[in-house]
Amino acid sequence: MNYLYLLIATNGLITTITLNHPAKRNALAMPVMLELTHALRAVAQSEANGVILAANGPVFSAGHNFGDMAGASLYEAQKLFAVCTEMMNALQAMPQPVIAKVHALATAAGCQLVATCDLAIAADTASFAIPGGKAGLFCHTPLVAVARAMGRKRALEMALTGDPIDAATAAEWGLINRAVPADQLDAAVLDLITRASRGSALSKGLGKQGFYQQVDLPQKEAYLVAADIMASAAMTPDAQEGFNAFLEKRHAYYTQRPLFT
Repeated sequence: MNYLYLLIATNGLITTITLNHPAKRNALAMPVMLELTHALRAVAQSEANGVILAANGPVFSAGHNFGDMAGASLYEAQKLFAVCTEMMNALQAMPQPVIAKVHALATAAGCQLVATCDLAIAADTASFAIPGGKAGLFCHTPLVAVARAMGRKRALEMALTGDPIDAATAAEWGLINRAVPADQLDAAVLDLITRASRGSALSKGLGKQGFYQQVDLPQKEAYLVAADIMASAAMTPDAQEGFNAFLEKRHAYYTQRPLFT
């Protein structure tokens, strides 16, 4: 598919999806979200072992396009946020680890997009905001992802004040993994996604999907889910290869790919 608002590039086993609508500050307008959802699902079924989500221009993403909401009917607004939710869920449903490479401001649904990624590294010049609290529409849906990344009190501080936080604060609060000097961003992102995507691709996909299944459950239920997944995963050829390679003191050779539906 030829995308109007995205660039897709693959280098070895890492695929980079780049938001490429800088004139509109990479706003998540309806056609952008539809393209990104399509791209995520396509890459999920590819040979890629890891994914980088990046952006071009002076802003990582300004969030929703107000033009989609001004004068919209309730049905149209519901559809817009349903598409956004589908996009966010597609990101976490794909078996590959996804890292956000945040070079600049990520605000509202753009901040939600960063929070939804499995991993995130930002340039120390980047900033983050969910600014609806000081405007006319509270950031209800961005707060879902942000609160799960950083906890209630800090997420509500961002949401209620609408004030931006810098990259160092975002790292301290758990929104991103770390902040690095801007000239080190590319290298830091590539290093982390390379380390996060090594090993069995099947095991990694099961691990990511299992994490999201159990992470918000009560501990007793979480252990039931995780133990069932882990027992089944131990039966896979890649797991058995790992056991045997360890016992035989040799390198393991993993061949299985995750199934994505």
